[in-house]
Amino acid sequence: MDRIVVTGNGPLSGQIPIAGAKNTCLKLMCAALLSDEPLTLTNVPRLSDVATLSELLESLGVEVGRLNEGQTLALSAANLTSHLAHYDIVRKLRASFNVLGPMIGRTGEAIVSLPGGCAIGARAVDFHITGLEKMGAKVELKDGYVHASGDLRGAEVEFPFPSVGATENVMCAAVRAKGTTVIKNAAREPDTKALADCLIAMGADIEGAGTETMVIRGVDRLHGTTHRVITDRIELGTYMVAPGIAGGEVECLGGSRDLVASLCDKMEQAGLEITETEAGLKVRHPGGRLKAVDVTTAPFPGFPTDLQAQFMAMMCFAEGTAVLEETIFENRFMHAPELIRMGAKIEVHGNTARVTGVETLKGAPVMATDLRASVSLILAGLAAEGETVVNRVYHLDRGYEQLVRKLRGVGANVERLNDGV
Repeated sequence: MDRIVVTGNGPLSGQIPIAGAKNTCLKLMCAALLSDEPLTLTNVPRLSDVATLSELLESLGVEVGRLNEGQTLALSAANLTSHLAHYDIVRKLRASFNVLGPMIGRTGEAIVSLPGGCAIGARAVDFHITGLEKMGAKVELKDGYVHASGDLRGAEVEFPFPSVGATENVMCAAVRAKGTTVIKNAAREPDTKALADCLIAMGADIEGAGTETMVIRGVDRLHGTTHRVITDRIELGTYMVAPGIAGGEVECLGGSRDLVASLCDKMEQAGLEITETEAGLKVRHPGGRLKAVDVTTAPFPGFPTDLQAQFMAMMCFAEGTAVLEETIFENRFMHAPELIRMGAKIEVHGNTARVTGVETLKGAPVMATDLRASVSLILAGLAAEGETVVNRVYHLDRGYEQLVRKLRGVGANVERLNDGV
């Protein structure tokens, strides 16, 4: 099993190219199931999650072609051979559950294993199932699988919480349903809007994507298209935090403020300088210690839960005490004990963490517990004294393309090693 070794190496300087959005790409791949014509995706991130979902789609009969060194995917669902999304694959990746909506929307039948993914909370699929039932689906849970069937019809679906996955599953089902579906309290994430934009390009009739209310008029069929995956706002935010910890100035190529406005606001409150450039977003550390800033995670356009761990790592070095409240997932402070091993002063009480900044952290062996926790420990190591060894880094391959190369490109002392080395 690989590990990543980080040695504090002073300020960063240079440019980091930001990849296509993992979460967007995975849902776009699922959308290929809605048409018998090919869907071609460009700006695809080269990640293990993409490979896992490709494996699942192929098991359903989708032909997956990889072009341009994996940065382009050509998907053809002309001849589906199965309705079963098997546990052995779905357990590895929660986004796999989003084959449910497209499959029942197109074929009227789907059998999908309950999902897996990072161990950051329960993340129940109740909203997905309830939404499909309101559209006329018959749903049973048997032996860990969701069995859904029926001819879908338009309905009003209102979510108690703006769930991204549920919004996307219901939207994909609704584009092929009979009649009009109205989704209220819909997710407004850029990923969800990007999926809607792709579906519209395929012939879907969708209004209100990116707002709280979406109106979807079902169509008989969708055609193929070519669609570019948007910039990954979580990767963007992660690399924006890097100079906030290590110092220096980094330009994130392909970034835009509208993707990470809530993060930009908090980083500027802490004392960092953020400017939009022709190529992306530039983050500059003015020197000295940053100020502690409180953060509460919330659905978009609020502060992303997927950037909470990275922001906590930055607050470990800030002057004063920051209070971080996690409102999305109930088990997402698992990185805190590992940061404490490095000398951080963090107190966790339920869904709240109090982080009192210190002058410096000390390198130590630490354990990655999930995708975003993994990268927060690497970021902390950029400014820690001595060597930080992050173990179980396979999580990183799920969400960060060539992380070591990108950090080394701006001057970080980061190396990936195999246990046998």
